[in-house]
Amino acid sequence: MQKDSATATRTGVRQDPLTFAVLGPGGVGGLLAALLSRAGHRVLCLAGDDTARTLREGGIRVHSGQFGEFTAKVDAATELPEASAASRPVDAVLVAVKHTNLDAALERAPAKALGDALVVPFLNGVEHPADLRARYPHDRVAPAVIRVESTRTAPGVIEHASPFVEIDLAGDPVPRERLDALSAAFTAAGPATRVLPDEAAALWAKMSFLAPFALLTTLHGLPLGDIRTRHRDELTALVKETAAVSLACGGPADPGQALTRYDGFPPAMRSSMQRDAEAGRPLELDAIGGALLRAAERHGVDVPVATRVVRELAARGR
Repeated sequence: MQKDSATATRTGVRQDPLTFAVLGPGGVGGLLAALLSRAGHRVLCLAGDDTARTLREGGIRVHSGQFGEFTAKVDAATELPEASAASRPVDAVLVAVKHTNLDAALERAPAKALGDALVVPFLNGVEHPADLRARYPHDRVAPAVIRVESTRTAPGVIEHASPFVEIDLAGDPVPRERLDALSAAFTAAGPATRVLPDEAAALWAKMSFLAPFALLTTLHGLPLGDIRTRHRDELTALVKETAAVSLACGGPADPGQALTRYDGFPPAMRSSMQRDAEAGRPLELDAIGGALLRAAERHGVDVPVATRVVRELAARGR
C-alpha cells in the first residue's frame, strides 16, 4: 500500500497514512471517512455535486457517544480520478452505498481509475462480491462486514448511536498482507477490526444476524426490543431458518447465540431497512430477503417464515 510519512493515531500507535476513497459518505461511509481522516489518513469522498461541495467546505461532523463530538476535514469529488504523477494513488475504495443505488454509484469509481487499490464493500447481503468481481480485478475485492448503528442526518452530519463499531475483513483471493494493513488502519482509527480467513463464513455470519433483525423490524415497524418480546416466536423461527441456510452455505449456525446477541442489544435499536421504510425510500429487500430465499432454494432448505415475511414486505410495493 501507499507509503508516506508516519502519523500518530488516536491510540498512540504510529502508522503510515493511507489514501481512502469513500463511495457513499452516509451513515456508515461518513463515519468511517471521519474516523480515518481524524487518524491522519487522506480521505476522498465520492458523492453528487451538492454533497461533495458540502463536504469540501465543512467536512464531516460526527456526534458519537463512543468517539465524541468532532469535525473531520475530507476531500470530495464526484468521481475517482485516475492516478497520475501529480496525485497519490488510492489504497482502498470503501463502498458504503445501499444496494438500491449500487450500480449508479459504481460509475463514480471506474475500473480504469482503480489502479492497485482494494475495493472494500460494506454492503448488506452475500451476493455482491461476485457482482463486484465482474467489474474489478477479482483479487482486489475485499468484502467487509460492519456492525454499527450510524445515520446521516444531513449531508456531512453523522449520528453514531451504537456503543460499538466492529469490522470483519475478508477476501479469499486478496493477499493477506494487504488485508492486515487495512485492518491495522481501521483499528487504529477506532473500529475494532479483524481479518477472517473465510469470506463466505464472514458474510453469512452477518447475514444470519441481519436478515431476521432487518426483516422483522421493518415488517412490524418496531424497534428490536419489541421484536424480541412481542414477536419472540416469529423471531426464533426466522433465526433458526436463517441459521440453517447459513450452515448450508458454509457459514456459522448457532440460533441460540444469535438470540442471545439480540437480547444484549439496546431495545431502541432499529435496522437501516426499517429506517428506509419509514422514510419512504426503496428497501434492500432483494439483497437481504431475496438473497436468503435464493440460497435456501439452491440448497433445498425449507424457510416458510422467511418466505412469508419477504412476500408480505414485497407486497407493500417498495
